[in-house]
Amino acid sequence: MITVTERAAEKVKSIAAEESLEGQGLRLRVIGGGCAGFTYDLYFEDAVSDVDEQFESLGVKLYVDPLSFQYLEDTEIDYVEGVHGSGFKFNNPNSKGSCGCGSSFSA
Repeated sequence: MITVTERAAEKVKSIAAEESLEGQGLRLRVIGGGCAGFTYDLYFEDAVSDVDEQFESLGVKLYVDPLSFQYLEDTEIDYVEGVHGSGFKFNNPNSKGSCGCGSSFSA
């Protein structure tokens, strides 16, 4: 299962309203790249395939392809704001390490 925190759910809903994307879910992907090996990809989408894993957390629909799911299982997505910027943070128990900036991970 993949979940979002209350703060992340509020931000997703806010962005969806601002961009007229209500009703769409979030596509989560893991793609090769970054200094640690993998990076996260997150975007709005309404096209779901038969093989996608589908979840709903705090009213946010989440879609994950089977390949990415093996790296994202039990991940919690949070939204953080700080001195160095703001964005979505992946609390991924499957990650064995990350780069210094936190934008990529190894599994």
